[in-house]
Amino acid sequence: MSVLILADERDPSADAMVRVLQERDTVVHRVDTAWFPGQLSVSAELTGGRWSGQLRTPYRTVDLDGITAAWFRSPKAYTFPAELSPAERGFANIEAKYGLGGVLTSLPVLWINHPARLADAAYKPVQLALAHRHGLRVADTMITNDPVAVRQFAGRDKTVTKVLGSNSIVENGGRKLAYTRVLDADDVGDLRGIEATTHLFQRWVSKSHEARMIVVGDEITTVAIHAKTAAGYVDWRTDYDNLRYELIQPPESVAAGVRGLMKDMGLAYGALDFVIGPDGWTFLELNAGGQYGWLEDVTGAPITAQLADLLAKGTP
Repeated sequence: MSVLILADERDPSADAMVRVLQERDTVVHRVDTAWFPGQLSVSAELTGGRWSGQLRTPYRTVDLDGITAAWFRSPKAYTFPAELSPAERGFANIEAKYGLGGVLTSLPVLWINHPARLADAAYKPVQLALAHRHGLRVADTMITNDPVAVRQFAGRDKTVTKVLGSNSIVENGGRKLAYTRVLDADDVGDLRGIEATTHLFQRWVSKSHEARMIVVGDEITTVAIHAKTAAGYVDWRTDYDNLRYELIQPPESVAAGVRGLMKDMGLAYGALDFVIGPDGWTFLELNAGGQYGWLEDVTGAPITAQLADLLAKGTP
């Protein structure tokens, strides 16, 4: 029995997980897919309906049959030899995705979380619809690339815009970040370029503070996040130095809705964000691979231990 951790080799949360699992006398194999093919190889055969074989690195051999749980913790992309042409690298990447990736994702083990479920969960329109279906309050939302529709939606009440995917763009050697923004008259008056792609617009929700909820199996840890500045009040990610945290308990109706949402999406782990205000708790989004380390540091919540217990248990 062993746990496979698929993570960036410079991930502090993965470092901590290896230590905690070893304290539980659990065999741990840590692999970064960026090692393939230079420092990682695979040999697998389909036997009795299951892929059996080994992953090999310069330091260890991982027996696929011995894996009982896998933690998919944002490993890096495959790294191919520089002498390959762009077309050859593209072809090699596709083959590795469906070859190595296919073998790993076929393993009938406990996944936190399975890559296919991670991919499904990344669609915010799906999250919002399912959250409402499970009884969670969701703000009115529009997705459009039509400037007329934006003006009509924003004209009805206070509105924010946020990205649908990653909020960072690497360009010209620098990283640009896109945070939640309250639309003002200038924004609505100049919507040039909006037709180029879809955008998410959402009704502003009155709030006293926000909360991040970390779900690990049946365990729920919720941390209230209080912003001390105007920018942090709109999006707390803009001002980590001026936040206050406290452990809280969500209403049982919210916890029940979250458990239903997690089950529906096939997730064993998730980081969910909520607004808390006069109207109660409003669901914002679910990040199936969301960060938790800094919350564990500031509150002492045993999130790594919860994950380790789940991984060590694995599948029968």
